[in-house]
Amino acid sequence: MSLTSEILSQQPDNVLARLRRADQFWSALRTGKLDVTEVVSNSAADIGQTDTDLVICGGTLGILLGTALQQRGWSVTLIERGILRGREQEWNISRHELQTFVDLELLTEAELQQAIATEYNPARVSFKAGAEVWVKDVLNIGVDPVYLLAQLKQKFLQAGGKLLENTAFKSAVVYPDGVVVDTGEQTIKTRLLIDAMGHFSPIIKQTRNGAKPDAVCVVVGSCAEGFPENNTGDLIYSFTPIINSCQYFWEAFPAKDGRTTYMFSYLDPDPARPSLEYFMDEYLRLLPQYQDIKLEQLEFKRFLFGFFPAYKDSPIQLPFNRILPIGDSAGAQSPVSFGGFGAMIRHLKRLTQGIDQALSIDSLNSKDLALLQPYQPNISVTWLFQQTMSVKVGKQVNPEQINNLMNGVFAVMDRLGDDVLKPFLQDVIQFVPLAKTLPLVDPRLVLPLLPQIGINSLVSWMIHYLNLVLYSGLYRAGKLAQPLVQNLSLVQQYYYQRWLDAWKYGSGSDYDE
Repeated sequence: MSLTSEILSQQPDNVLARLRRADQFWSALRTGKLDVTEVVSNSAADIGQTDTDLVICGGTLGILLGTALQQRGWSVTLIERGILRGREQEWNISRHELQTFVDLELLTEAELQQAIATEYNPARVSFKAGAEVWVKDVLNIGVDPVYLLAQLKQKFLQAGGKLLENTAFKSAVVYPDGVVVDTGEQTIKTRLLIDAMGHFSPIIKQTRNGAKPDAVCVVVGSCAEGFPENNTGDLIYSFTPIINSCQYFWEAFPAKDGRTTYMFSYLDPDPARPSLEYFMDEYLRLLPQYQDIKLEQLEFKRFLFGFFPAYKDSPIQLPFNRILPIGDSAGAQSPVSFGGFGAMIRHLKRLTQGIDQALSIDSLNSKDLALLQPYQPNISVTWLFQQTMSVKVGKQVNPEQINNLMNGVFAVMDRLGDDVLKPFLQDVIQFVPLAKTLPLVDPRLVLPLLPQIGINSLVSWMIHYLNLVLYSGLYRAGKLAQPLVQNLSLVQQYYYQRWLDAWKYGSGSDYDE
């Protein structure tokens, strides 16, 4: 019996069985055997009167946007396939990002404070045989999803929102004047359908036609009691070489009921990649070395596992009118951080304002809605970073190649200070910090990577890098034109604001405001 089987079989809630079901899904993804069903179709007829202004499918993060829009006076119907309730594990984020909840009047200051389950400082960044870099106030807040979603659910219902729990999205038909959403038990006529169903949304699978992702982050971990008291965390840490074409990275932070530790690795979805159960075996094998503790000393509260796909053509542009993907469905997160909650919070104000404006002027065709999920060069440039932290199956490389590179890069950023280091760690790539860092990285660390990266990826990165410069300039210029905007038509104002948002967020300028 494997270590995973031995330990997880003793846990409640059929954890081992759930891991193996997830493994079947992971195998189907790697082998290109995911089921793809046509769930969206078009009709030329009109539906006439609608039941609601918008339907949001997927309640876990959809409730954030749903509450914000309901409070703005729109009628929102939220569909959740289970019970809308947060998971026990905390969501980590930086404190200043949480101010969005107060700015949008989703939470009071007191409620926001109560939503914070844990807070720690400092956090470590370190790689095998390298120096330790310590930072403060970066992803150091643990938000309690149970409390947060309960509060938002209450406010959503009080504002008049309609919540359909234990209700699954089955299909949708797009008409010129609306969308008919079928749940299998009822149909709902809406002006706009928002897809918040995550990475494996059936709408997104149909749109991508079952295409394999360009990259995957595999994550396994646990929350356990029994660790020595430790009020510090690890943002990213490694202590092993490349093993089985995988570089293992670790993350750790205090939780309200113990300490959470993760092991993750950046991969391509090659059929030869190991199973999730293999990664869990590796996690349990290495955890004692990582935390300097014996497994017998730990009381495991819960185990965590999953994989997060990423596509280079993201955020995805849907071919359908009146359907907008958000969050993980859109692929709006970085292929390095895979931070769905953080990315959603970062873009929540922009999306709320944009959807509000689109509904007001009925700019709901695919071209109009695509402006709400624009190309972001500061996310696209991270694809090269993802490639440098992964190794193709069977590729013979220096086992310390990735550790050496990461040590070199973070040593440079540490010397340059928090203005360079902190935005990068919070998944905000900006031109100036990047331009300061890259010339100072030892070329001897980079040159061995060129055969692995390939000329096409390098050229693509250069284009995104130049666009990062362009977007920074366009945002500054765009702001100067704001006094003239009031003379434009409402549609023109919508387009101007969406371009300005694209330049702002695509250059990372939102971090400084």
